[in-house]
Amino acid sequence: MESITKNRQPASALRAIVARAFGSDQVPEGAGWAEELGHGWFNVVYAIRLRDGRRVALKIAPPAGIEVMTYERGMLAREVAALELIGRRTDVPVPTVLSYDTSRELCDAEYFFMEYVDAANLGVVWDELSDGECDRYATELGAATRQINEITGDRFGVPGATEPDSAKPGAGWREVFTGMVSDVLDDGLRRGVELGWDYELIRGLSVQHAECLDEVTVPRLVEWDLWHSNVLVRDGAIVSIIDHERVFYGDPLMEAGFAAAQLGAQALADGFARGYGLDAREFTAAEQSRRRLYDLHLTLIMVIETVYRGHTDPAEYNFARGRLDRVMAGFGHHR
Repeated sequence: MESITKNRQPASALRAIVARAFGSDQVPEGAGWAEELGHGWFNVVYAIRLRDGRRVALKIAPPAGIEVMTYERGMLAREVAALELIGRRTDVPVPTVLSYDTSRELCDAEYFFMEYVDAANLGVVWDELSDGECDRYATELGAATRQINEITGDRFGVPGATEPDSAKPGAGWREVFTGMVSDVLDDGLRRGVELGWDYELIRGLSVQHAECLDEVTVPRLVEWDLWHSNVLVRDGAIVSIIDHERVFYGDPLMEAGFAAAQLGAQALADGFARGYGLDAREFTAAEQSRRRLYDLHLTLIMVIETVYRGHTDPAEYNFARGRLDRVMAGFGHHR
């Protein structure tokens, strides 16, 4: 996927980065040793073959001069911490971090190396699979997500955040989540993104319907972006889960598996809910209200991020704008 946030580096910089992480004797020679992995939307990721034949993955944060959305600040550091935490506290397979450099001496951003997992991307092969295979993978993904959600924190919001107030000590989930929505709206206003709806109307909706958020009292680790496109599979099993950069402590009902039905991926949603142990069709009224709010938050991001990513093809923006109209209809607002 194309985005101005992808911080591509020349071969000379990649060789220097490899030398610092693994030693000069591992710097590749010749051509064809670095391949960009193109499925991601935000960070650039390379598969690199070291001189001894080992393959590793390199992820680089966006260029220093590129403006990102508020919730996207510091995401690489968040992912490194999440990989360590999930690897230590669960049985969920995640890549091992091999090296992490925050110096910005060899390029204009921090980066880290992790093990390269030789497997198929589930999101890419999904349409080629049988219904039974899709259901099995979705069920396994639901069970893995449940394990991750069992990790609890001491406060809601982004781990270790210093800006803005999304992880303020003592803040309840209502305050944190409405702050997350407000941050996204402020991002849109800052860049003049046309939503087709009044910004203050939407901000007011998130507050007006926020009482249901008070049911959430335990900060649980939420992946939030754990779609099947962030799952690697081999020989009929999930062998790795990748892209943990958007983790935060909040309500597990924000997980992508619970949003799948609203986004037209019913097969994924059904298997996910079964593996998770919570049937989406049996949500309480308060849980349904929370899902509507979480759907609003996600859809706002889908619209606004197209401007921050520098998309020139309007297809993603148009899709998200149409979806926002449908989400607003769920709150009783129609065109």
